Amino acid sequence: MKPFILEYLWTDLCSRYTADEALIKTTYAQLVAAYSENGRHYYTLTHIRNMISSAYLHEALIRDKDAMLFTIFFHDVVYDASAKDNEEKSAAAAVEFLHKINFWGDEIAAVSALIMATKTHTAGDHPDMGILLDLDLEILGADDATYKTYAQQIRQEYSVYPDQLYHAGRKKVLHHFLEKPFIYCTETFREQLESAARKNIENEIATL
Repeated sequence: MKPFILEYLWTDLCSRYTADEALIKTTYAQLVAAYSENGRHYYTLTHIRNMISSAYLHEALIRDKDAMLFTIFFHDVVYDASAKDNEEKSAAAAVEFLHKINFWGDEIAAVSALIMATKTHTAGDHPDMGILLDLDLEILGADDATYKTYAQQIRQEYSVYPDQLYHAGRKKVLHHFLEKPFIYCTETFREQLESAARKNIENEIATL
């Protein structure tokens, strides 16, 4: 999915709720700038494109596609590797914009809740929460070469931390996934990626 296609999808999505073309263009430019910040290596526009592409492939699993797309666009818009409130700030940015375009009130709250779910990757009551988390973690079940690139990019994201601290923190995160009954929430993703994800995680832990 090329950049101009991503912008087309954003414009088409927003145009369903507002005729303010300047707001649509300005906000898209802000999103691009945020996801292109220096220091970002994995949480970039490529991650957004990959999630959206997969969302379309799995749209039969999604109850509210527009809310899902807004969630994906905003879920990592604020990202600081040393901060603990990225999701809160990303959700706030989404809520602020969605109010401006008169998105449905209950769905604004849903988008906020969906973004917050990516903080702990624990699915709640919302019917789209499981598929969102699976889309966000799809990379864990990638082929060996793609996963290794992902692991390197994550290390670059946290380059501010020395190896000793990073390895300890990364192991904690990875073991958290392995300790869950299932990494993926939906049956579709479990069947396709669960085994590969566990193997990839175990292999990464062995390198730390």
